[in-house]
Amino acid sequence: MSAVPTPELQAKPAISRGRSIGAILIDAGRLSAEDAEKILRLQKEHGMRFGDAAQQLKLLTEDDIRYALARQFDYPYLPAGDQSLSQELVAAYRPFTEPVERLRALRSQLMLRWFDGESERKALAVVSPGNGDGRSFLAANLAIVFSQLGERTVLVDADLRKPRQHELFQLANKGGLSDVLAGRAGPESVVRIPNLLGLSVLPAGATPPNPQELLGRGAFVELLEGLGKNFDTIIIDTPATVNFADAHTVAARAGAALLVARKNLTSAAEVQKLARNLQQSGVEVVGSALNVA
Repeated sequence: MSAVPTPELQAKPAISRGRSIGAILIDAGRLSAEDAEKILRLQKEHGMRFGDAAQQLKLLTEDDIRYALARQFDYPYLPAGDQSLSQELVAAYRPFTEPVERLRALRSQLMLRWFDGESERKALAVVSPGNGDGRSFLAANLAIVFSQLGERTVLVDADLRKPRQHELFQLANKGGLSDVLAGRAGPESVVRIPNLLGLSVLPAGATPPNPQELLGRGAFVELLEGLGKNFDTIIIDTPATVNFADAHTVAARAGAALLVARKNLTSAAEVQKLARNLQQSGVEVVGSALNVA
C-alpha cells in the first residue's frame, strides 16, 4: 500500500538522557549560566536538589523543572506557553494533572484488554452515539499518552464528516485519509508531530461525497495493515453513530472499539444500543469512557 509511512518518518530527535537539569534549561533559554551557578552554589552548600534550590532562589518555576525532567526522562511534554497545538490536548500541556492520570489509567486497561503486545491487535476505534460526546478530544489525548509510554503511535482521523484532529494538532489538512483512500495521496499525508516523540497524525483530508463507501473499501484495510508494520498503536477517531454508519465500518476494520459518553448528555440507552450493534458486527467492545467535562 503506497500510503504506509516509511521508517524514516519515525526517526526520533536527539534526546536529553544523561544531561543535567541546568544544562537542559540553559539550552532551552530558560536559565542563564550565571543563575545556574547561583543554584549550584546553594545546592552544594545545603545538600539540596537542583530544582529545590532553584525554586528557593526564585530563579525557576515548577513548570521549568517539569520541562527539564520531561527532557531527561524522554517524556514528551509541552511547556505552558507553547502555542503549537490546541490547549485541548491536556496530555501534552498538563500531563501531571488528575484528568491525565485518568487517561493513563485508561491506557493501562486498554493495554491489558486489547494491546497486549503478544498479538497483532494494534488498532482501536473511538466511537460514541452523538455529537459533542468528546470522541475527538479523547482520541487525541489517548494517542498522546500512548506515545508518552514510548509506543510508536499514529492517530487516524476517520471522521470524514466533521473532522477535528487537524484543528487540535494545527495541521493544514490539505491531504489526508480521504485522499489516501481515493488514491490521490501517499505517505506524506502521515504527519509527525515534532514536539511529541513517537506521535504521528493522519488527518481526514478533503471532505468526500461518499465517506462510508471510501471507508468500506479494501484500501482502508490495506492502510491499517500497512500502518501496523510501522506503528505499535493505531487510534482512530470516528463520526457520531446517531446519523451515520461510518463508525461501525471503521470499528469492524479495527476489530475493537472504545465507547465514549458524556455526562448529562449521552443516554445509557444510546450507549447500550451502540455496544450491541458493534458486538453483532463482530467488534470487540473493550471498554467505555465517561467524559465528565
